[in-house]
Amino acid sequence: MLFFGRALRVEIDWQEYALLGMAVWCIYTADHLMDARKLTRDHTENRHHFHLIYQKFLFVVLGIVGSGGLAWAIRYFGFTHELFFGAGLGVLILLIMLAVRKFASNRARIKELSSAIFYVVGISWLPWYETPEIDYTWTALGLTILYMGLAYLNLIMLSSLDTKSDKVAGFSSIATIIPESRLNPIIRQLAALLLLFALIGLFLVESFYRIYPGLILIMLLLHYLSFFKSGLKSEQIRMRMEIAFLVPALFLLL
Repeated sequence: MLFFGRALRVEIDWQEYALLGMAVWCIYTADHLMDARKLTRDHTENRHHFHLIYQKFLFVVLGIVGSGGLAWAIRYFGFTHELFFGAGLGVLILLIMLAVRKFASNRARIKELSSAIFYVVGISWLPWYETPEIDYTWTALGLTILYMGLAYLNLIMLSSLDTKSDKVAGFSSIATIIPESRLNPIIRQLAALLLLFALIGLFLVESFYRIYPGLILIMLLLHYLSFFKSGLKSEQIRMRMEIAFLVPALFLLL
């Protein structure tokens, strides 16, 4: 949200960051708890093992954090459009997650794409809502779409890293239905296309916006080099790609 707040010239209060963090944690935890319900107790795959072992405790914590976050949001926003839109968006994301799981045979190709879109909508809607109409520019919209592309690239790379464990656990993803020999060239082409768009944006946008495609370019390069050039283990690659999303924190130093 810091990235979009700066790009749209909106001052985001610390409470809004905290509420966003709580919402993201709730959605992430609910997603992993729903996956964990399909597993047996002897499942030891790292990504879901914690949620499988501690699912009862996490359900309680999820209820507390979700209820506390809602109460905090009501106190902070009041019964305003921001509250209803944010709460509605959260409910919509959860309903789509449930629908995607229900229609498992058809969901694998849209799972990562829908997750990427909702992730970026979730972290950008408040800056978009609060910015004055004069800042509704094609450049800002292009940056939002480019960020969605980055999020999608991240998710299909992660799916590729998790292919073996997902097949063992019975989960579906784009990587479980597209062979690695076909998926890796797709990932490489998507990365190259996004890098090209970010590079073009770096030279074509107005000077005020130039730092934003530059930051996305850095994040894309970190993803590409981590995935294709590093020779690291899967967990190390995953960690590097997660760290890449901390690049916008450089704004805090400016």
